[in-house]
Amino acid sequence: MDKLKFYAESILKNKYADFSGRARREEFWYFMIFNLIVSAVVGLVAAIPVANVVASIISLAILIPTIAVAVRRLHDANYSGWWLLLSFVPLIGHFVLIIFWTREGIPADNKWGSNPKNQVPPSF
Repeated sequence: MDKLKFYAESILKNKYADFSGRARREEFWYFMIFNLIVSAVVGLVAAIPVANVVASIISLAILIPTIAVAVRRLHDANYSGWWLLLSFVPLIGHFVLIIFWTREGIPADNKWGSNPKNQVPPSF
């Protein structure tokens, strides 16, 4: 439950549209897992015709934080956020981005900030 609390407070509240800085792999992948779970639940609920509007609103609400955490993850691997545009290249673009997202972050400070591993973790 600590990760769910981190997801709700840190990412959706404090970093909702924060495209600056760096995001650790842990932050990125937990965010993506929770989004996958939320999307699956929304998809099941969207089977009810009235729920389509709610499903669309939820999908739009998590779009900006998803892009923001993806850009911050690229920053941690020392890539510009503009590399996210590779997602528009069929197949190859997503494959390259997954490789970038799974790479270890640069241990030293880079132009997007200090190493997030050196920062004090949030207290729960």
